[in-house]
Amino acid sequence: MARKPRLEFEGACYHVINRGNYRKDLFGSAGTAESFEKVLFAACEKFHWRLHAYVIMSNHFHLAVETPEPNLSLGMKWLQGTFAIRFNRFQGEVGKPFQGRFKALVVEPGRALSCVVHYIHLNPVRAKVAALENLPEYRWSSLPKFIGSKRPSWLAADETLRETGGLNDTKAGWRRYLQYLGWLATDEVAQKDAKFQEMSRGWCIGTAEFRKAIKQEFALTTESLREVRGSDPNASAWREVRTEQWENGLCRAARELKIDLQRLPPRKSAREKVELAAVMKAASSVSNGWLAGHLQMGKPASVSQFVRRFNLAGGMEAPRMKRALSRINK
Repeated sequence: MARKPRLEFEGACYHVINRGNYRKDLFGSAGTAESFEKVLFAACEKFHWRLHAYVIMSNHFHLAVETPEPNLSLGMKWLQGTFAIRFNRFQGEVGKPFQGRFKALVVEPGRALSCVVHYIHLNPVRAKVAALENLPEYRWSSLPKFIGSKRPSWLAADETLRETGGLNDTKAGWRRYLQYLGWLATDEVAQKDAKFQEMSRGWCIGTAEFRKAIKQEFALTTESLREVRGSDPNASAWREVRTEQWENGLCRAARELKIDLQRLPPRKSAREKVELAAVMKAASSVSNGWLAGHLQMGKPASVSQFVRRFNLAGGMEAPRMKRALSRINK
């Protein structure tokens, strides 16, 4: 049976869930949880996601993610694939650590999205792995990152605070948010009103009007797909936009690293080429094939190999590389 296509569109929000294969404790150790968290953060940078909430439990994870570009499947393939490689390498295992395809429910922005965020933040309490009063100390969650003084720009708090009584993004505002979570965790009527029981079911979380609008929009898309014999009428346009973004990103990277794109050394593994490729792969969803062609680095697999060696040697930890990456992502 053919897989159902993902509902992907610009600005879409999702509740994403997946579990360890055979429901095993995939994140049972701090090392594996930390590894997944690092890959998740890299995915947010690479695919320009806005992460509204996340939690990593012993055998599964939850994400509330917004995709400014329609790239959820592409990003999740990279996230889970990259983590799988690292997990198998360090655990000395083979095979797939996840049970299969991730589940992604489309979420209506606004109240529905904020309810998903609350649901995710309270997951450790429902699973009885954290007491309600100690919830901010549960490390593998977005909650302590929100409360802390520093957090990455892609970790989005604005909508959650706005929908939770218009709270301010301050220490006082987050204290009030924690009080709200405490009330919500003990009030079954409030949880029912927030539709906690439906957070992991079906295909969509939101009002009837939102569900109807999504159905109508994708029905039109399905009809137009039939007319062009299965090709996506928007795919060509998105490829053009994506290619333009990559070209602009490469020019910015070269400018920040003071590399002349017109005078690159001929050697496929030249330091300048590898630095550019490493920054581009960290900052975007650029393909190895595109980099191989634009930087004349040979086969696409060679690009991946050169960048991997560069990263293992700590190349991206150099101050100039970190500075270039931060400026490209602005």
